[in-house]
Amino acid sequence: QEGTRVPSKRKQNTSVVTSDLLHKNLLKSEQENWNDISPTYKALTKRIKGKLEELHNMYILNSESPRIRFGENVYFEEDGCIFLSKADDDEGNADILFSPEDLGFSDSFIQRIRISPDQRYMAISLKSENSEKATGIIMKLGNFPVVERVIPSVFSFEWAANDVLYYTTQKNLKCQNVFMTTFTYQKHTKLVYTEQDARFFVDIYCTKDRRFLTINSNSKTTSEVWLVDCRHPFDSPALVQARTTGVIYHIEHRSDQLYILTTYGEPAEYKAILTDNYINLDTYYRSYRNSKLMKAPVASSGKENWQLVYALEKKTKLVDFEMFSDDCIMFLKNAGHLYLNVISFVSHSVQSIKLPTWACEFELESHPEHTSSTCYFQLSSPVHPPKRFAYSFKENNLIEQAVQEVPIITNCHTTRLLAKSKDETLVPITVFHNNNSKELHRRPLLVHVYGAYGIDLNMSFKEEKLMLIEEGWILAYCHVRGGGEQGLSWHRDGCQHNKLKGLHDLRACIRLLHKLGLSQPKHTALAAASAGGVLAGALCNTDPELIRAMVLQAPFVDVLNTMMKTHLPLTTEEQEEWGNPLEDEKCMKYIKSYCPYQNIKPQCYPSVFITAYENDERIPLTGILQYVQKLRKAALDHASRTSEKGNWIPNIILDVQANGSHCDSSWEHSLNE
Repeated sequence: QEGTRVPSKRKQNTSVVTSDLLHKNLLKSEQENWNDISPTYKALTKRIKGKLEELHNMYILNSESPRIRFGENVYFEEDGCIFLSKADDDEGNADILFSPEDLGFSDSFIQRIRISPDQRYMAISLKSENSEKATGIIMKLGNFPVVERVIPSVFSFEWAANDVLYYTTQKNLKCQNVFMTTFTYQKHTKLVYTEQDARFFVDIYCTKDRRFLTINSNSKTTSEVWLVDCRHPFDSPALVQARTTGVIYHIEHRSDQLYILTTYGEPAEYKAILTDNYINLDTYYRSYRNSKLMKAPVASSGKENWQLVYALEKKTKLVDFEMFSDDCIMFLKNAGHLYLNVISFVSHSVQSIKLPTWACEFELESHPEHTSSTCYFQLSSPVHPPKRFAYSFKENNLIEQAVQEVPIITNCHTTRLLAKSKDETLVPITVFHNNNSKELHRRPLLVHVYGAYGIDLNMSFKEEKLMLIEEGWILAYCHVRGGGEQGLSWHRDGCQHNKLKGLHDLRACIRLLHKLGLSQPKHTALAAASAGGVLAGALCNTDPELIRAMVLQAPFVDVLNTMMKTHLPLTTEEQEEWGNPLEDEKCMKYIKSYCPYQNIKPQCYPSVFITAYENDERIPLTGILQYVQKLRKAALDHASRTSEKGNWIPNIILDVQANGSHCDSSWEHSLNE
């Protein structure tokens, strides 16, 4: 009708069209730029690819995938398929249970495997490289395994009983619903739990003795657990302890007692004494403890009934935890070193074992049996392929498993340093270099950083890291605040209004490396992925003279604009890490002070190589495209304004991958990258 006001909608539509057109034009421009540049590296690419394939083949031939043991049966994955063998048999006699290709999932890889208690069913999740979502496949085992059911968008799942499966589904990168489904008698599926708070993510887990299935609802700072009694899997879940802001907890079970790993309770000085409730440590601790092991009766599980069993020392990170019938094992990290703490519930004692100095990562073997007398795990580092170890409870010792030595470990030296940050905090650095390298100050250095979400910097084995060591590079891993290397307080000191501390830490680490004669700025490159792009990109703006090149994978470089977009799936959840600039002006100004995109200016930048993914649901591609354009323009502006002798224009290159999802790809895809 005449006089009806509709221009706001028209403007909005025009804005969307313009934004889409700008995105397409930017993407096309970057793809053309990449197509022009990539042939330059053809010979180098061919040499590197051949070397990596050679190393990978050596590693694969001499490695073992983790095993799942059920009595006499051993389940394992090999070449993307699932096999079954007898514990005493040669694995050459193994039967194949599942092959993704046979079901038309040739581009997918196995993410998770769960065997039902009576071994009649097997649940598997398959994930493709181009999506964050996984597909659940339920197999009925027997002489001729068959597909019983397919569940789309599955995330986590556990067997509560022989034919009762609980699972969560994923939508828009969130898991908020838990379902129960049965496979015999009256087959049915029903919703058993829904999380209403968008900040919380739900997953499920079975206690080691399989007495309880736990429904875990966690935000970045708070958690809540519900129990399903596996003896009565159709009963409603029971709450352990209602969510309390700042209290994180995780549940295990033994002898009608819940064992609770938690951040609950004030730091205090205490002496552990020899009683049923305490472990004999014969020492005083005075520290801000990151985690405690507590216990409470199943029947009265509220936190007012939690009793202290064991507390971690200051700056000690609990990496993993495994419960057995008479003992539990804690996998710990302190100042970069890895330890085992074995707690005996029979003798009320603790044995601490320092693991090999080269070890940087643990991986527990899947679901060792609750009554087992041995705990199996693998140790690795960026330059050491996984090596299998076992801890024997009977012998009280660590056993290195007798497998064929992987013939690719060279004279690699591992050292750990501490850099003093701006506020005097000591920041750990792990350094690798070849023992045969001379004049280390002339060697190229690759610095790695992450520093977000309380997650440790990834230090698992990578063929390309070993290749760099063999070619004379130095590798440095900076464990800055914001990450989780020294526990929860380390994370809290580097998130929200403390994010700049992570930048100060990174700067201090690189300066110390150079001061100690480990390379120099003109031979130094900085590598980061995902949220690590925040600190790497910030350093690139504040201290470009410290590095000559920067390599980023799916980087988060536009914090402010992303956190202002509430329609994105993770914005609300991410506020506990970055803050809420929409409602807090101080937060907005603070983010603006370090955000890589917001602080680009005309100056001499290092060269930059970025890999991004068209299908990335976590890091919007538009933000990366705009960052690259702005960075390139600033570098060119600086070059045009200055006529210094030896002035150079950095290479700023973006490779947008049509396939692949956020920092998650198969060996073949990562090799091509």
